[in-house]
Amino acid sequence: MPGYMEGYGTGDERRGLWIKRVIFIGIPALIIAFGAFFYFRTWSQERTMSRFVEALEQQKYDEAYGMWCNAQHPCRNYPSDKFKEDWGPTGLYSKASQLKVETVDFCDSEVVFQYNYPNSEPFGLSVERATNVISFFPYPRCPGKHLQIGTFLKRLFG
Repeated sequence: MPGYMEGYGTGDERRGLWIKRVIFIGIPALIIAFGAFFYFRTWSQERTMSRFVEALEQQKYDEAYGMWCNAQHPCRNYPSDKFKEDWGPTGLYSKASQLKVETVDFCDSEVVFQYNYPNSEPFGLSVERATNVISFFPYPRCPGKHLQIGTFLKRLFG
């Protein structure tokens, strides 16, 4: 019976090593993946809105209107003249550099950006997720409850 107790406890050591790996590698990986998902899920729409604001700042109104309306998504109720009246040099939102994004809401088929502009009520612009077409949103934010992790972190850490 010399080899009777030689393998005793090796299964417990392997299980303990596996548990340590899960704790020290798996959980941080899940946290990073969760954070990356929430950070990058609106990445394309945020880039579209920043290009839109840049085009307005550089007074490239036709380019900005192309992000609003295009051949695939024509705007019958918002012609180019009305767009330039709103966003042009004499319009209500003429100084695009003063547009401030307050919140970004992830809705079902679109991402809604709540903008604040001096001497104006907050308003919402939406970007359709499938096509990245910009439009006005009827409310400043998506209706319903929101998980505002970014707002919470900004409030917590300044």
